[in-house]
Amino acid sequence: MTDTQAGKETVAPRAPGSSPVPAIELDGVVKEYTAHGEVVRAVKGVSLSIAQGEFFSMLGPSGCGKTTTMRMIAGFEEPSRGTVRLHGQDVTDVPPNRRDVNMVFQSYALFPHMNVWENVAFGLRRKRVPEEEIKRRVGEMLEIVDLAGREKRRPRQMSGGQQQRVALARALVNNPRALLLDEPLGALDLKLRQAMQMELKRIQREVGITFVYVTHDQNEALTMSDRIAVMNDGLVEQLAGPREIYERPATTFVAGFIGTSNLLSGTAAEVSGGTAVLRVGDGQRVLVPVDGGTREGGTVEVTVRPEKIRITHDEPGSDVSAVRGVVSEVVYLGTYNSYAVNLASGAEFTVFEQNARDSSITAERGQTVWLSWQPQHSYAIGSRASHDQPSA
Repeated sequence: MTDTQAGKETVAPRAPGSSPVPAIELDGVVKEYTAHGEVVRAVKGVSLSIAQGEFFSMLGPSGCGKTTTMRMIAGFEEPSRGTVRLHGQDVTDVPPNRRDVNMVFQSYALFPHMNVWENVAFGLRRKRVPEEEIKRRVGEMLEIVDLAGREKRRPRQMSGGQQQRVALARALVNNPRALLLDEPLGALDLKLRQAMQMELKRIQREVGITFVYVTHDQNEALTMSDRIAVMNDGLVEQLAGPREIYERPATTFVAGFIGTSNLLSGTAAEVSGGTAVLRVGDGQRVLVPVDGGTREGGTVEVTVRPEKIRITHDEPGSDVSAVRGVVSEVVYLGTYNSYAVNLASGAEFTVFEQNARDSSITAERGQTVWLSWQPQHSYAIGSRASHDQPSA
C-alpha cells in the first residue's frame, strides 16, 4: 500500500453548501507511451464521473488500461491529454501527496517489524497527529475492520485476509476522500477472496468513502459495485450498474467477458410490436425485443444467458425461442449441471440447469435436445429495448 496523503498539504475541499459534484471526474483522458520508437496508447480517451460514496469498479482483461487509469486518478501517472478532477477541482498536474486519496495494492506492503497498531498509526504519526487522536482513530478503525484485540500481532502472524484488513485500516485511518484499490484480493484463495468481497462492501458502506476498485474478476465487480466501467483496449465499452451490464451488454465484448454468454446472429424475418423473429433453421426461431431501428431483413446479434435456457427432449411451443442441437458435454457442478450443446448452425450453447428435486432432465452426451427460453431473455446487443426491469 502507498499512502498518497503522506504530505500535510492537500487539495482544498469544496465550500460548504455548494452544489454536489462528483468525487472523481475524468474528461477525455489519454495516456500514451513511446516504446521502441512507436507511440502506444494505453488509455484512449476515457470520460466518466464517480459519485461521492460510490463503490465504483473498473473491470477488464490484463492490458486494457484500467490500472493506468487508476494511477492517473492517484497522480502516479500524468495524462498525455485530458483532465482529472477531484471534487470539482482540476488536479491533473497536482502531485500524488497533495491529492486527498489513498491507494491499496495487491502486495499490501505492511511493515514487517511493526505490529498491527503501529502499521495503522504510521501515517498519522508522520503527520504529527496528537497521540490521543491517534489512539481514538486507530481504535475506531480496527473495530470497523474487525481486528480489535489483534493490535500486537505482526504481519507474519496473520492470515492473508487479516493482512489485507490492516492495509485497509492504514489507508482509511487518514480519512481520505477516496480510496483506490488495485486488485487487492488477487493474492487470496477463492474462499477467502469471496468472504473479503462482502467485508470490503460492508466496510465501504460503514465508512461512506468513495471506493474505486480495479479488477479483472467479473464476480468481484458484480458482487461489490454500485456501477462498473468495463474496459477493453484503452476504452470504456460500457458503464452501468451490475444488473444492466449482465442483462443488457452494450457490445459483444461485454457479453462475452461478463459471465458466460451464448451469442448468435440472424436475419430478422419478422418485426412486429417491438419483437423480431429470427429464423435459424427448420422449425427453429429466436424471439428478441428490439428497438425502432430494427427492420425486416436486418442482421441482429443476440445474447442469452445459460441460466435462462431450458433443455427438453420435446419441441417447445411457438411462443418461446427454440433451437435444436446435440449434447456434446455434461458436467456436474453440485448445485447445477452444465450442458454444452452444438447447434446445427455450428454455434455451441452452454446451458445451466439447477439440480432441483423435481428436475426431470436426463440429457446425455450424443442426444438431440431442444433449447428454449422466454422472449424477454433474448437481448439484442446494443439495443435499448428489453422487457426486463431496468437496473437501479
